[in-house]
Parts: sequence; C-alpha cells; structure tokens
Amino acid sequence: MTTQPNIRGTQPAGYILDEAAIRPDAVDHLTRAQAADDLAAVREQWGDLLTAIGRPPRAEWPPRECREWEQPAAAEDAPAVGRLPLVLREHPAPLNLTALDAAVQTERELFELCDVVAAAVQRPVRYSATDRHGRARYQPDPTDRDDPARWHYAAATDPGSRAYGLHWAAVWLEGRTRGEQSGDLFTAVRPLLADEIAATARTARARVERALNRDGRPTALDRPCPYCRGQLTAHTRSGDPSAATVVCGTGSACPAPVLLNRRGRREWAGAELVGLFVALEAAQQRAEDSPA
Repeated sequence: MTTQPNIRGTQPAGYILDEAAIRPDAVDHLTRAQAADDLAAVREQWGDLLTAIGRPPRAEWPPRECREWEQPAAAEDAPAVGRLPLVLREHPAPLNLTALDAAVQTERELFELCDVVAAAVQRPVRYSATDRHGRARYQPDPTDRDDPARWHYAAATDPGSRAYGLHWAAVWLEGRTRGEQSGDLFTAVRPLLADEIAATARTARARVERALNRDGRPTALDRPCPYCRGQLTAHTRSGDPSAATVVCGTGSACPAPVLLNRRGRREWAGAELVGLFVALEAAQQRAEDSPA
C-alpha cells in the first residue's frame, strides 16, 4: 500500500514534491471551501466596487454604494445584476482612485489565474476528421470549441472569456475549486494549484473590501451624532455590510433612542441604522435652514 505524501507537514532537506503522486482529494477541503467563499465575496461586491469608482470617497453613513435608490442605471449593453454594472470600463475622470486601482488589479489577477488553471485542468478542443458533410477535413469540433463551460483564452483580436468580465471569471474559478464537472472537459485541480487559487482569492477579497471600507476597520463619520453632537464611528464586518453598526462616543449621556452596548455607548445596528440616517439628514437640513 502506497502512502500519499503529506504536503502540509515538514519534509526532509532536499525533498522534492511529486505533485502527480498526490490524490486531488487530498487537498484540504477547508482550503477549497474558503477559496470558494472568497471568490463569491469578490463577485458579489464587484458591482459596488465599480460604482464606487465614479464617486469620491467619503466617511459617511450609509456608504453610497449601499444605497440602492441612488445607484445610476447601468448601460443597456452591460451585463448586470440588478442595476449594478459588472464590466470594468474606462473612466475618463475616476473620482475614487483607490477603487479603480483595486478593480484593475483584481480583474487582471483573476483573468491571469483563469488562464493558468485552464492550461492545467481544461481539455484541449477536440478535432474532427470530417466536416458535417462527411468530407475529409481535419478541423476543430465547433460544439466542443464553443462549449460555454470552457474558458477561452484572449487573443490579439478576441478577448475570449475576458469579455464577460470578472464576474464570470470568479464563477468559473469557483467551479474548478469545487470540482464541478462538465463531461470530461475538466480534470481535478491539484494541491499546489488549489493553494494558488486560494491565495489569489483571499488577496482579491481583502483588496476589494478594503477599497469599499468593509474590511472591519472603524470609520469616523464626517457628521456628528444628531442627538448629542458626539463623534460617530462606523464598524463593519468583513464582507457583510449588513452587519455594520454605528457607535456614539459620548456614552450613556447621549439621549439617542437606542440601547447601550457593552461599553456603555449608544449603538445603532440593523433597522436602527435607517432611523439614524433619517436623523442625520434632518439635522443637516436644520443646520442649512438656520440663519448664519
């Protein structure tokens, strides 16, 4: 009985990994699951990131990319989920360079990763000895060549699968990570390549969430508490803007109609954030209407 090498453990000096001897199912399932989650998080926030490129970054609440009623309609020819554009386009005057840089770098890295993964696990196009009329002609099988599950490489005059944007690239990579099959088109992803996918997906997610201020860092809002004029600070949970909270720094003396948190400060969460936003807007309107 042959023992499979433990690629996660310590190997003796001079050891050379024979990856072909490792069963694909020996890859850490947690690694695959986390990679799939990270890829899903990137594509689910991709529309928000593209929207943020055209808007100047501000410390406000709620973030404008989360306000569905303020989002502009996507171009008619742009693939979209809801009203969010999913294809990175040229911006003559981008207002948020951090978001633009994050989008460009993330798109490039995932496209290049798809090329690498396809070269490793995707079967080449089959060739047919005869055409549809039975004449001898060695040519690509058009059905196999145009298989929608296939990743198509970019060429000088054809963007291939890149034309469908990062969203499709993330979906395709997630399928390879999860081992989804399409006939005999794909073989299993080997351990070292699975690690590369996981690392790239983890970095991409962190970059996107950092550009959207969703990486868990506290953000001091640029408007004071509408009830006591104290400092408001927003706290987010990585990848989940719906789990965000806003805390007033005044403490229990703040008369805001919300409960105190464990640190004795007024805290808004969930549906309470709508009330806070309304109060902030009302306070700003009163300030604008009052005489100088």
